[in-house]
Amino acid sequence: MNSKGPSPSTVERALGMKQRKRKKGFKLWFETAAAKITKVAGSSTAFLLAVVVIIAWAVTGPIFHYSDTWQLVINTGTTIITFLMVFVIQQSQNKDSLAIQLKLNELIAAEERASNRLIVVEDLSQDELEVLKKFYIRLSELAREQNDLHSSHSVDEAKDVHEFKRRLRANDEAKENEEAQKK
Repeated sequence: MNSKGPSPSTVERALGMKQRKRKKGFKLWFETAAAKITKVAGSSTAFLLAVVVIIAWAVTGPIFHYSDTWQLVINTGTTIITFLMVFVIQQSQNKDSLAIQLKLNELIAAEERASNRLIVVEDLSQDELEVLKKFYIRLSELAREQNDLHSSHSVDEAKDVHEFKRRLRANDEAKENEEAQKK
């Protein structure tokens, strides 16, 4: 992969291979079902349906004399639904997360000044991520000190670029002072 990202033909070949090796069976069914269930479960209709079920359950309390069985019905139902939804939502989140990572990787690969080491940042340990976080916090502090919140730097070149910009600004200020003194 070059600094401009993969060529369209590379991407097209990769996608073509994906199409030839189409998922089959349970894996395809689960991915499709998870996407649909997640979409439906996150809708206002699903929420309204859940509220109606709870109200219906509460209304039937006096009919069943608030028995243990009456309580067990709602407890068992909600537990089963919650248990299954954990897997469905996690599958959808994993797929969405991967898609976002790939989109960000493409942006990093396409930007020649960005550090390509960040393409696999999700594979770093928590300690390594904390080190990077401190680095970016320091970059933000440098920008704040220079009243330049719009500058951006890669991990590899941040200090050099910051120093270069600082020297340019100092030179510009010196020139402005010289011109002001001449007038």
